[in-house]
Amino acid sequence: MTKFSLLDLCPVTEGNSVADALRNSLDLARHAEDWGYHRYWVAEHHNMPGIASAATAVVIGHIAAGTSTIKVGAGGIMLPNHSPLVIAEQFGTLEALFPGRIELGLGRAPGTDQATAYALRRNLNADIDQFPQDVVEILGYFSPSSTGQKVCAVPGQGANIPVWILGSSTFGAQLAAALGLPYAFASHFAPDDLLAAVQIYRKNFRPSAYLDKPYVMTGFTVMAAETDDEAQYLASSMQQGFLNLRLGRPGKFPPPKENFINEIPRDHKAILDHVLACSAIGSAATVAKKIAAFMAQVQPDELIITGNMYHHETRLRSFQIAAEVIQSLN
Repeated sequence: MTKFSLLDLCPVTEGNSVADALRNSLDLARHAEDWGYHRYWVAEHHNMPGIASAATAVVIGHIAAGTSTIKVGAGGIMLPNHSPLVIAEQFGTLEALFPGRIELGLGRAPGTDQATAYALRRNLNADIDQFPQDVVEILGYFSPSSTGQKVCAVPGQGANIPVWILGSSTFGAQLAAALGLPYAFASHFAPDDLLAAVQIYRKNFRPSAYLDKPYVMTGFTVMAAETDDEAQYLASSMQQGFLNLRLGRPGKFPPPKENFINEIPRDHKAILDHVLACSAIGSAATVAKKIAAFMAQVQPDELIITGNMYHHETRLRSFQIAAEVIQSLN
């Protein structure tokens, strides 16, 4: 049985505010809990007018406080932006507030542009090649304290917080395998290395105190509606958002446009075809066929579903259809 989870980018739509986005995210999380989603993750992005989850730990607290059982976590925290101790303390605090429900996914990308990365860090000396050591440092802060340890994460020391490695290349797969940690691949926007990364992770996995066998979660975009035509129309919002981001003009999440995909230049369509290679747009039947094919090819232990729509109600319905489809396939 394949578990299924939800990745929420907390979209800020045109004509609405960050407060609206965060209220919608909590409402979505409550529905996701009822629909059987296993975990609910939000991601760290900065200087993006259309994403409300920059203060990721704060948003996780907001979601966890408004739900009861669903696991809530970061998919992910971009570790080069932060001191490992600060992250350990933040997530140790969340675990103290919501025992057994908090998860920490770690990535090595900046989650933003270089100028914003400088503003976050005050310098760019943080080296992504330091990422493995930073992950090990965080794991140490979550371990029971040892004799003579000078720096402890309080809260955080001894906390039972699952740590995941996130990636969009084979680097993260190798690190997750070496450390014996669960691995999440960002195939929902970076599909190129998916099969290679999963193979490397499974082949090289070393059992650890955290995990006795490999566990892979893969991203998959779903934009579902009652008919294929309606889904294609609603998906145009996300298509516009992706293009705006790739073309260097990020903004709030736009409303849908009729016939959008057929009216854009061929090179723009090629961008969308690539970034959305691991996606399903359509009715429940169409979505079921594409998810089944993806699962047969990749054989993930878990799918994490994402997908943005302009109207909150249609987005809710899309995630509901996705849950129903996966449950039927199981």
